[in-house]
Amino acid sequence: MFISDIKKVVEQVSRDKGIDREVLIKALEEALQSAARKRFGNNVDIEAQYNEEIGEIEVFQFKEVVEVITEPDIQIGLAEGLKLDPECQPGDSLGTKMDATTFGRIAAQSAKQVIIQKLKDAERDAVYANFIDRKGEIINGIVQRIDRGDIIVNLGMTEAIVPSKEQVPREGYRRGDRVRALIYDVLYESRGPQIILSRTHPEFLVLLFKTEVPEISEGIVEIKGASREPGSRAKIAVSSNDSDIDPVGACVGMKGSRVQNVVQELRGEKIDIIPWHVDPAKFVCNALAPAEISRVIIDEEDRSMEVIVPDEFLSVAIGKRGQNVRLASKLTGWHLDVTSETRYSEEMKSGYNSLIQVDGVGVSTADALYEAGFYSAEELAKASPDDLLQIRGIGSETAGKLIENATVYLETAATAEPAEDTQVPADEAAMEADTASPKDETATTPVAANQPAADTGDEDQPAERTPPAAVGEAEDEMPDRD
Repeated sequence: MFISDIKKVVEQVSRDKGIDREVLIKALEEALQSAARKRFGNNVDIEAQYNEEIGEIEVFQFKEVVEVITEPDIQIGLAEGLKLDPECQPGDSLGTKMDATTFGRIAAQSAKQVIIQKLKDAERDAVYANFIDRKGEIINGIVQRIDRGDIIVNLGMTEAIVPSKEQVPREGYRRGDRVRALIYDVLYESRGPQIILSRTHPEFLVLLFKTEVPEISEGIVEIKGASREPGSRAKIAVSSNDSDIDPVGACVGMKGSRVQNVVQELRGEKIDIIPWHVDPAKFVCNALAPAEISRVIIDEEDRSMEVIVPDEFLSVAIGKRGQNVRLASKLTGWHLDVTSETRYSEEMKSGYNSLIQVDGVGVSTADALYEAGFYSAEELAKASPDDLLQIRGIGSETAGKLIENATVYLETAATAEPAEDTQVPADEAAMEADTASPKDETATTPVAANQPAADTGDEDQPAERTPPAAVGEAEDEMPDRD
């Protein structure tokens, strides 16, 4: 064999690369067979075997014993066969040991390439087998190099990669730095690192808390969800299976020691620890803290919520560039639309007034529709007759007419909008203001359409009516039930 002391080489490679010893031996045997066929042709019957006692791979060529030789490469004469095995007979197959040094330079180079390829394949299989079950774990490594923005990490037996999209913004690493990351994925590829690491995934935050908080590892405190904007802010929802243990306090730790360790690992990323609640509305309110919530309107079908907050808490609920409500939406799994009380009152007032302007809808009918959840003419037009039949005083014929009248009203309003939006030029408006008498100006001043209900203080205006907070018995005539 042309590889000296092959036994030590096999053991060392097996130990360093984590490859099974039998796999290495089989690769060497196949390489020697390939080299022999390269030298003597594909017709020859060649077999390679590893001899454990002498630590050598032996190559044998087998030939068939015949009385008359017609193919010398695969046949051997009976007389010569009897010299090798006195008991052989025609038809038997005799093997003779070959000298590997006669394979030649090209055959040896071919064997070397086969060995290298087999080792790469075996190493790839070993890495995949070792790490596929560790997917979702945290691992430590050392930065080996930076390649086009991607961080190549040395894990000991193999390399991993932290793609640029899985890196926290504004984090910088240099060669030799220690890095801690989540095993995000394990790929079965022949080229490049097979292990993909991530420092931006929400699960990385969850695992860091599991490492720092014993109650989570013991199952007393459970992490219900997490959302992150890496490098900036994160939210994590926790609950406790023991009424005596505060889940938020357990995660914070004594003087904030536990959460500070996580924040330090994430390079200063702010973390909000939120108590989970089985009621989605209450959970959303907790997720939007520290903003106070006035009311929550839930749409189960679209899985969305309209959150009404006091005007002074609007910016707090939304957060910088919408960050707070965005993280709360990811954490809870609900689409959240945050609105101030003033704007909500305006929308409700405008929708209620649009109901009154629909033909066939009086004040009492509008109150009944409002109480049933139809807050505007648009919602009335989208309703089905069956929905309206549930409302007191509305029959099947009346329901159809109300839906039809609401549709007509919306079409009319849509065509009238361009005319309403027409503005008087500034110079003409100034001339009209100069020529108008004080009496005329007072008489023609309109009430602002978007003026908040809380500011007007006039509940008896004929043009607008404040929607009822709680609808009582109707005083005017209601349409008869069909």
